Amino acid sequence: MTDLIPNWHAIKQLTRMDKPIGTYLLLWPTYWSLVVAANGFPGWHLIAVFTLGVFIMRSAGCVINDYADRRVDGHVKRTANRPLVSGMVTERQALALFTGLITIAFVLVMTLSWSTILLSLVALLLAFCYPFMKRYTHFPQVVLGAAFSWGMIMAFNEINGQITTVAWLLFFANLAWTVAYDTIYAMVDRDDDIKIGIKSTAIFFARFDKLAIALLQLLALTMLVKVGQLEQFDGWYYMALALVAASFVYQHRLIANRERDKCFSAFLNNHWGLLIILLGLISQYMF
Repeated sequence: MTDLIPNWHAIKQLTRMDKPIGTYLLLWPTYWSLVVAANGFPGWHLIAVFTLGVFIMRSAGCVINDYADRRVDGHVKRTANRPLVSGMVTERQALALFTGLITIAFVLVMTLSWSTILLSLVALLLAFCYPFMKRYTHFPQVVLGAAFSWGMIMAFNEINGQITTVAWLLFFANLAWTVAYDTIYAMVDRDDDIKIGIKSTAIFFARFDKLAIALLQLLALTMLVKVGQLEQFDGWYYMALALVAASFVYQHRLIANRERDKCFSAFLNNHWGLLIILLGLISQYMF
């Protein structure tokens, strides 16, 4: 049995506990929906369930992603030392860890309504399918965007018993935003991905990548403005949107020459924008 359990250092690397950026990118939009659906504080139970769920599902997604990419990660500079490539973790151990994480996530979701439990199956499907999409389509980032946004739909369903127009606007705003920042992320690996036959939006958009990113960011902002109109928000929320727009401008300055390090810095910057929106929403309901 012990041969199924990697050492703690390997688990941290495989689940990216040592790189929490992905958790932030998934967590802040989930909190958006909890706050908006509840018109403020959603209660400690839902905060705990969705926070732990985000952490566990992000970890599970990283494990299955590395398992899917175990044959190609060694050919990409950024991923060449990942645990499955280095031999620190075996394929069997990775699958056992993935199964364990999914089991814990299912126990958590069992404390919610049956309709939310059914919706969680979509989240599981998206998390499992995403890593394999890059072999068949240039748009794996769209699947990632759906996976990173589905918790928002679950939150609205759990609190309101229905999925409202505002819920879908938040979902698609975050999906568009995710495709934008993950295209920036894919720009870091584009040369390596082309060599090994991995597909991405960065490869598909080619020399129009920066334009596509700008249009996706504009689309996300437009839908967030519509959310503000429907919810009758005022200054705090729109101040947050203005700061996010400024952060997008900053990101475009970083990616202007498509340099790897600066593209990665632009990608990392996005979690601050997502957090700013959350703070704007909290302020909207507090003041």
